[in-house]
Amino acid sequence: MSNRQPAETTPLIPRNRDVHPVAYDPNYKTSVTRSPNFPLLAMESTVTEETGPVFNQNKLGPLDNNLIMNWTQGKAPAVGERILMHGRVLDESGRPVPNTLIEIWQANAGGRYRHIKDTYFAPLDPNFGGCGRTVTDENGHYQFLTIRPGAYPWPNRANDWRPMHIHVSLFGSGFGQRLITQMYFQGDPLIDLCPILSTVKDRAQVDRLVAPLDLASSKPLDFLAYRFDIVMRGRRQTMFENKPEGM
Repeated sequence: MSNRQPAETTPLIPRNRDVHPVAYDPNYKTSVTRSPNFPLLAMESTVTEETGPVFNQNKLGPLDNNLIMNWTQGKAPAVGERILMHGRVLDESGRPVPNTLIEIWQANAGGRYRHIKDTYFAPLDPNFGGCGRTVTDENGHYQFLTIRPGAYPWPNRANDWRPMHIHVSLFGSGFGQRLITQMYFQGDPLIDLCPILSTVKDRAQVDRLVAPLDLASSKPLDFLAYRFDIVMRGRRQTMFENKPEGM
């Protein structure tokens, strides 16, 4: 679903590693074997990272961003608490990121994924696939209608549970902006107990992963809304002698 249109080629701002999770944390046991042994290298972006792919709405189906109905193609709704997940995608300079593909995947209302290796006791919902996609509009807005996912246990320590969350993948306007993250829900007590979230050492950065309840965008007698704004890696501005901060 990629259009080979000319893409912006402005150099990308270097990543701020201080806001990323640490790679090694003994409380998150799989990070012990997966983490790198040597420091990461920071390199300048090139045309490869600064351009494409470019997406648009042409290849999307009418139910792609409606996880309540897309698995059955509108024949039967998924079971669970209906919610609207919405927000804007911006870069570090505050500019909207239009026409970027957003994909999400999640567990069902009982906390189980439609995946062959998920053996949690919660039943599968025959009407819920757990995946969706959309493309941001010209102002960076996006939205998904879905089911609030359930919490679930995972084999880390004796009794660890993942908070309710939705996985999010974004492509940005170039390969160097590629981002995979997770959205959590305001008020979930498991957030402060999660070993994966605790790899983010700055509490302010953890809070940015928590979507607040947005009653203004909720639909009475239908669904609650949660707003999740996403900031991607930005692009350097052009420098001028009389305006060092750029245009």
